[in-house]
Amino acid sequence: MIDLTVNERLLQRTVERAKEKKIIMPTFAEMRNPELISDRIKDRLKDVGLWDINPLNLFRITWKNEPTKDGGRYGEVNYIEIPREITGVNARIIALVGKWFPTGAHKVGASYGCLAPRLVTGQFDPTSHKAVWPSTGNYCRGGAYNSTLLACDSIAILPEGMSQERFDWLNQVAGEVVPTPGTESNVKEIYDKCWELRRTRDDVVIFNQFDEFGNYLWHYQVTGHAMEDVFNKVAGEDHNLAGVTLTTGSAGTLASGDYLKKIFPNVKIAASEALQCPTLYINGFGEHRIEGIGDKHVPWIHNVRNTDMVAAVDDNITMNLIRLFNEPAGQQYLLDQGVSADFIAKLPLIGISGVANIITAIKFAKYYELAGNDVIMTVCTDSMEMYGSRLKELEEQDGVYSREDAIKDYHRYLMGLSIDYMQELGYYDRKRIHNLKYYTWVEQQARNPRELDAQWYNPEYWVSIQKQAAEIDILIKEFNEKTGLLELL
Repeated sequence: MIDLTVNERLLQRTVERAKEKKIIMPTFAEMRNPELISDRIKDRLKDVGLWDINPLNLFRITWKNEPTKDGGRYGEVNYIEIPREITGVNARIIALVGKWFPTGAHKVGASYGCLAPRLVTGQFDPTSHKAVWPSTGNYCRGGAYNSTLLACDSIAILPEGMSQERFDWLNQVAGEVVPTPGTESNVKEIYDKCWELRRTRDDVVIFNQFDEFGNYLWHYQVTGHAMEDVFNKVAGEDHNLAGVTLTTGSAGTLASGDYLKKIFPNVKIAASEALQCPTLYINGFGEHRIEGIGDKHVPWIHNVRNTDMVAAVDDNITMNLIRLFNEPAGQQYLLDQGVSADFIAKLPLIGISGVANIITAIKFAKYYELAGNDVIMTVCTDSMEMYGSRLKELEEQDGVYSREDAIKDYHRYLMGLSIDYMQELGYYDRKRIHNLKYYTWVEQQARNPRELDAQWYNPEYWVSIQKQAAEIDILIKEFNEKTGLLELL
């Protein structure tokens, strides 16, 4: 469970810092349902840009932001439905859109879910501690951003081969930026740097997205509810929520599937990864280009027993499709195939991992031969705003994108997608994957093997974490009362 033991001495210091910096903290309930947010805060947001370094933007950690860069308030969940002219399947594929979070990615929510409980319990002292955010991309961006909004110093750790856009932005926001060797799949190198910091510095607190249950809890409570809201909006009486398909990454977003299984017991959770690094699929390893889904291990916060399928997605398909979706020749060919101009204008909302999620959803629909009343939910973690440099690199590598390229990519990688590299998980398939946690988390990261067993054999292990949002919300409300800032607005 998330440790909610209160350190009164440090908590008082944190309260004083919040008073000084005018920081009010949102609850999980407010992130799920912004209608609960004070009208006084909503009124002030009209003068605040979506990415502004302003503590009020903590109240934009929600899927329900108005889709605008400046002065937006709230509305319904941001999502897109992928048309059949692109998917080639009858099932309805719907993706939540992460672009309209501060920083342009939903990881800002996951990082808040990790930091907020430490602040309101006094376990993290913003006057002396530095928050360390190890990541393969968006999580350290979200962590550095939240740290700045919450008046905390931060250290961002990410592989040196990640997109230049990430580094350019982090250099402006994070206190320190530490590049580690490798690219997307080099997660152990990130962990090694964390151990080095622990050994050499006494001012750091590590917020590892792969084992921090605040990440799991935020997606269970906020993303899961957002998916439920969208399904209830789009579904007719005969519609069926068939699946949730997500690249595994830190496994935080997969917690939304755990939530949906409580509401829709027949829904299936499919976790996907790069074919070039098929850790879940065949215990494999390698390098790949699907940014944001660091792998070669099973995250501690992955509830593997609840996962129904694993799928491996070829990163060549993903990289070809970002060109099809974003190059002029590709968009023109999609228009010729009947994709509406309105939807083509929305294609930049889908980042690289979002494309991989949609590929998984298409394969899932074909595997289960889903019909038109079946719905698959997925997520566009971020947008192509993070990957303009990747498009330039692909052009330098492969040349200008032509109509002939678009024809090949559309028919081979969309209409021609097959059900290869997919595995339905039986009891022992799941247990095999779960047992892989031992090598990373017990041998390398000093976690308790008895807790590893509890994750598998004790269903209450996960339920107890899922219930903690209410307790954390009480602590957040008490924290805000101690600062007295809400009453002063």
